[in-house]
Amino acid sequence: MEWFVKAFLKSSISWLGLGVTLGVAMAVHPQFIVYRPAHVHMNLLGFVTMMIYGVAYHVIPRFTGHQLRNRRLAAVQWWLANAGLLLMVVGFCLAPHAVSAAPVALGAGGVLSATAAYCFVYNIWRTIDGAQHPAVRT
Repeated sequence: MEWFVKAFLKSSISWLGLGVTLGVAMAVHPQFIVYRPAHVHMNLLGFVTMMIYGVAYHVIPRFTGHQLRNRRLAAVQWWLANAGLLLMVVGFCLAPHAVSAAPVALGAGGVLSATAAYCFVYNIWRTIDGAQHPAVRT
């Protein structure tokens, strides 16, 4: 299994643990409900989306019979996705306290997360199509 597949799967499980922990904290201390957007993004972008990325990168090349179009792009995507989500979570946690850096963190995190998703779309699309020439094995 490629290292970035394992990295996406481990990130997914880590984000699940963090999201569930925040959810329990919100249940125990109802005033923590202001962190609900962080909780939702930890679970949705963190657990669900990272799991989809990892599983897709493992199975799509096998299902199509084509090599992954660009392994380096998948690695870059892992960094972008996790950095983006971390920035978004920080921004969502700072926003209720009117910290001026919150919108900057949210915006930067959103751009990084979206860029990661676009990398995934491109890489998987090109993998499904197969290479007209030998696949890029970077």
